[in-house]
Amino acid sequence: IASCLVGSEMCIRDSNSTTFNNDIFQKAQLEGKIVVVNSWNETCTTCKAQIKILNQAEKDFEDILFLSFEQEKHKTIAKQLGIDYWTTIVIYQNNKEVYRSIGQMNKDKIYSAIKSL
Repeated sequence: IASCLVGSEMCIRDSNSTTFNNDIFQKAQLEGKIVVVNSWNETCTTCKAQIKILNQAEKDFEDILFLSFEQEKHKTIAKQLGIDYWTTIVIYQNNKEVYRSIGQMNKDKIYSAIKSL
């Protein structure tokens, strides 16, 4: 179950939740926040491993907004963001995409991408 705290925009998710909300995403972009978006699928074990890493990253990088969505259930989000594959991580900064990864990533690679901004 996902729960987002209004105002703080912090979201807590498990492997079966979607936290992406276009209003929150657009507001964060307008405020110049870094936003990490993760696309996943319920049957994907790599996705589940990424979600665990991203949940920890969300705790470690408190000033960054982390959002996720289930690829098959939310095809409109995937289309909006141009995401065609599960295990896709996209990072946005200053209202534009600055990083995209498709496929399995380890914690060091995910953290390195975030820290590079």
